[in-house]
Amino acid sequence: MEFHRAIIVKCEPHDNYKLWIQFDDGLSGEVDLKNLAGKGVFSAWNSIEFFNSVHIDKRTQTVAWGADIDLDPYVLRDQIISNNQ
Repeated sequence: MEFHRAIIVKCEPHDNYKLWIQFDDGLSGEVDLKNLAGKGVFSAWNSIEFFNSVHIDKRTQTVAWGADIDLDPYVLRDQIISNNQ
């Protein structure tokens, strides 16, 4: 199995809790996050404005919302690879 760093360089929120992501090696795609929406800390996404405030945390180099929510870039990368197969 080949190892890739999982550094996110671009992200865009899309409708229905989908997020388009691009990694530093050029891999890009959309991940569906609606299974997380409304659960625990992800209840903050009930505000679409908050979901759309997604940004790349410069320290962790992954997608984040506010100071309390971020997602594992390796899991996101695996989802994009699975979607592209």
